[in-house]
Amino acid sequence: MGIITLTTDLGSKDFYQSALKGSLLTLMPNVNLVDITHEVPSFNISYAAFVLKNAYPYFPKNTVHLIGIDSVYSENTKYIAVKHRDHYFVGADNGIFSLLFDDVPEDVVELNIMQDLKYLHFPLVDIFVKAATHLAKGGRLRDIGLPVAEIEQKMLLHPVIEKDIIRGSVVYIDTFCNVITNITKELFTKIQKNRDFTLYFRKSETITQLSWHYNEVQEGEKLCLFGISNHLEIAINKGKASGLLGLHLGDIVRVEFHP
Repeated sequence: MGIITLTTDLGSKDFYQSALKGSLLTLMPNVNLVDITHEVPSFNISYAAFVLKNAYPYFPKNTVHLIGIDSVYSENTKYIAVKHRDHYFVGADNGIFSLLFDDVPEDVVELNIMQDLKYLHFPLVDIFVKAATHLAKGGRLRDIGLPVAEIEQKMLLHPVIEKDIIRGSVVYIDTFCNVITNITKELFTKIQKNRDFTLYFRKSETITQLSWHYNEVQEGEKLCLFGISNHLEIAINKGKASGLLGLHLGDIVRVEFHP
């Protein structure tokens, strides 16, 4: 029984998500379908890459990850399948793969599966489904596409580093309204060098201590910690940090380290 995960911006209101799952089950009735998320903001490949990057390592080897973000037909966009670290990925070559992987993927093919014209504007239920089920059944990449040397490159917004300061930004807000920044634990530790710090956000808000877990402060109190994604996170114990602190995607945060 193969595993196919789904990461899309289809939402749950319309029939699109059900059509995708129905198409997969038609070609592979015993497939194990796992929803990673269908709530990616429309066409937001950096948001989708962050979610999938933090989820896929927990799945078994040879899992197939179908990515349905900004995948509508375009003459200038290739559809590709990728093997990376014993996982397979199927999606549009729109830059998401360069955001998803920290290193060069092992094998990439441009899909040469024949497009059914009646699904021209919905390739997810046609080309992507055929590719994903082929791989989930144990098929080879080279049977569904031709090798390509490069993938589309997109650049993430990286933190700006000064002598004793890291300027970062909010890249993700989870269901609990915890606010996740683009400052990694590795970068923080490298610049900190065991010094005290102050985290600034929303002009007058500050945090001066790292927590190990959410319950380390009193209920309703704000904190910062490195969560499961290993990115600096701003939270409120049993509260909604994004709304209560007025933090949104793209907002700037600043960490200053003290002598």
